[in-house]
Parts: sequence; C-alpha cells; structure tokens
Amino acid sequence: MLIKPNDSITTPWIESELRLAGILDKRMIDLLKAVDESGSINQAAKQVGLSYKGAWQMIERANNLAPKVLISTATGGSKGGGTKLTAAGRALLKLFTRLEQQHGTFLQQLNRSLADDPDMQLLLKRLVIKTSATNQLFGTITAIQTGIVNADVFVELKGGEKIVASLTLTELMQLQLSIGNDVLLLINDSEIVVLTDPGGYFFSARNCLQGRVIRVQHDGVDSEVVIQLPSGDSLVATLTQTSTESLGVNVGFSAYAVFKSNAVILGANSHSSA
Repeated sequence: MLIKPNDSITTPWIESELRLAGILDKRMIDLLKAVDESGSINQAAKQVGLSYKGAWQMIERANNLAPKVLISTATGGSKGGGTKLTAAGRALLKLFTRLEQQHGTFLQQLNRSLADDPDMQLLLKRLVIKTSATNQLFGTITAIQTGIVNADVFVELKGGEKIVASLTLTELMQLQLSIGNDVLLLINDSEIVVLTDPGGYFFSARNCLQGRVIRVQHDGVDSEVVIQLPSGDSLVATLTQTSTESLGVNVGFSAYAVFKSNAVILGANSHSSA
C-alpha cells in the first residue's frame, strides 16, 4: 500500500501573531476599532466577544501603559457612554495596521525560503502529516528486492531498527522509490501483535521489534500497549484486555511488536524522487 503527498498543497510552516508591548495584540486593536466605530465600550465589547468588564480591563491596561491616553470617555453618549479614540489611539491603529502588513510580508518571505529548502521541508512535513493510522514512523530505505509481482522495501529507523514493507511493483513505480530515500511508515495498532517472550519460535510475520512497555491503558474491553524502541520511537498496539492480562504486560517489561510486511503502508515525499 502507498500514499503520496500532493505537491499542490502549500502549508504556512511559520505562523505568529503580532503583539506590541506584551498586550497590544489583534484582539486589543479590534476592540479599539470597535470603540471608534460604535462610540460605546459596551457595544464594542459585544462586537469582539468580550464582557463589558473584560473590555474595560483591557482598555485600562492599554491606557496605563501607553505614553498618551488612547481612549477618552464622557457620560451621556447616545450609545451608552460617549467613548471615542484620542488622536494617539487613532495613530496606534494606523501603526498597528502598517506593522501587521509588514509582519505578514516577513512571514511570507520566511515560508517561501523554507519551501525552497528540500531538507527543511521534509523535516517540517513530518510534523503536519495527518493520518488515521496510529503508528507513524520515519526511516531511510536501505535495500529493495523485487519479485515478479511484489517488492520488499527494507527501511532503517533512526535507531538502526529494520522494518520490511511489501508492496506491488506498480506501487513501487508510482512512489519512485530508491535506496537512500526517506519514507513514512504507517502501521495500524490492530495489526501489531505483542509478545513478551518469543521463546525461540519463528513467525510468518517478518517484522519483530524489541522494546520496553512504557504505557498500558485499559478501557474495560481492549488495552492500548505502547512499546518504546531503543531509538526512542514508539509503537502502539491494541489487544483485548484479557490477552494483556494473560501475557502479564506491565510498564517496564520487555516486549516485542510483531507485524507482517504487508501491514506497513509506505509514504514517499514527492521530493524524494527528484
């Protein structure tokens, strides 16, 4: 099985919010704009989703920190208070708008530079991949063995552990895999068998990774067992609570994660074939 990311998807890798003096952020500026438009703190608070008290507290902090008063209030306004921005308040709005545009341009430049760096892009893409598969590992292809119909792809994890993935020759060609490529490996938790002692037996499943149990969680029917490999990568397996208890699986115990080669879904970064 295979997956291949779509090249047309653009991800804003770097995102941030502009904030001045620790408190003047977009929410505060939106409140100032709403006050300027409505002439009422009460109405402005509703527009930006704040309570009247919360809006007042924000305005008081801003007024106290600013070198000049940003908002002036007077009783008897037609909308409940005759509130308006001072010249300093309007100047702050203009300043923030200008800085926000420059800030946006700066972020676009940073994101473009990351998009032009294949190594950085590969690293960042690993952080945003969303999948229904519980287990998500990254490794490097060390060997490929082809048969008449299928191919075996041998992948080494960062700690040196080896995983074999089987796929069809058609899938191998579609992914354009070769030795040295970085790949994503997806394994569903239900595909993993947990053993505490292989006992010298041989298994038809070609992947058998040893690690240490770092978490066991029961829900009354099933158990989630998390095995940490020497590399620091973790594999999650789901088995019945009865099986977990009969195996005597507990935190700190040595355990083996066993799964077939055709249980591994391979994903290739679109830049890997470049």
